[in-house]
Amino acid sequence: MTASSGSTEQLSVAIVGASGYAGGEFLRLALSHPNLKVTQVTSERNAGSPVHFVHPNLRGLSTLKFRKMSDLEAADVVVLALPHNSAAKQIEKFEALGQVIIDLSADFRIKDPALYEKYYGEAHPAPHKLSEWVYGNPELHREELKGATRIACAGCFATSVILALYPLLKLGTVLPKDIIATGLVGSSAAGASATDASHHPERAGSLRVYKPVGHRHLAEAIQELPGNFPLHLTAISTPRIRGILTTAHAWVPDGYSERDVWGAYREVYGQEPFIRIVKVQKGIHRYPDPKLLDGTNFCDIGFEMDQETGRVVLMSAIDNLMKGTAGHAIQSLNIARGWDERTGLSFAGLHP
Repeated sequence: MTASSGSTEQLSVAIVGASGYAGGEFLRLALSHPNLKVTQVTSERNAGSPVHFVHPNLRGLSTLKFRKMSDLEAADVVVLALPHNSAAKQIEKFEALGQVIIDLSADFRIKDPALYEKYYGEAHPAPHKLSEWVYGNPELHREELKGATRIACAGCFATSVILALYPLLKLGTVLPKDIIATGLVGSSAAGASATDASHHPERAGSLRVYKPVGHRHLAEAIQELPGNFPLHLTAISTPRIRGILTTAHAWVPDGYSERDVWGAYREVYGQEPFIRIVKVQKGIHRYPDPKLLDGTNFCDIGFEMDQETGRVVLMSAIDNLMKGTAGHAIQSLNIARGWDERTGLSFAGLHP
């Protein structure tokens, strides 16, 4: 059963870059959302073609055809699924077309222009705009998202890292030692915000992107996580298209137990609709598994603790195109408009 917003409000939606992974996933969700009506989708390469030409899963669900960005008309919500550093260069044009702007790229996630330049290798094109945007991580920024008209959706790897570590850092349950996080990422995570034909599902499985150090999403983790902990990220590509499984190593003080770690997650995430703690003693589903989350907006988090050393191994799993991109964009929009934040996001995943 789909969660209902309880509102009769319906907003028109234009998706810029709707032929890419992120835009296509937002389109899929928006087509079944009771408060959204997609009226325009753009693609420079596929202009004139029906959406199912690129997204065959949407065959029969929409009669929309791609148009060029230059033909874009006003809409209540403008969703930007463009390559990084593209939206910011033309943001005034998009602001003139929509009351609510949702950016799925990294352009407005980082509030500090110097931090942006350090991790993205160039000065931000519109630094005067950064303060206007709310970072689209609902678990951390629910209050700021209420009524927001500029939503900068969080990065997928960053989301898996931040959600895994946030409760322990917020409550001071971790020693100030280096935290090392490794993400096994589906190939779509390398191009989730890309547009046009540069990242096709049938080709993506062959990608082998490997980022040992210097991952750009470290900037988001530095910005969002409490405290000043040395944090190191490594991303390793897997043959899967969707999904991220992040493993992080942290250390807790002497005397802390699994009960204390449990308590931190319960206190911070106890009422969160899309966070699930996976911690069982036996069975084949003892730990988070991104395969079980395909198409869902859940983040599953688990942990194991070495009582002798105080090391806690944290595991988080998400679908990078959902909780890592389009799913939390819809969740953030729901919160911004005062709708039930679960609206349009009730798919439970598939098993087997």
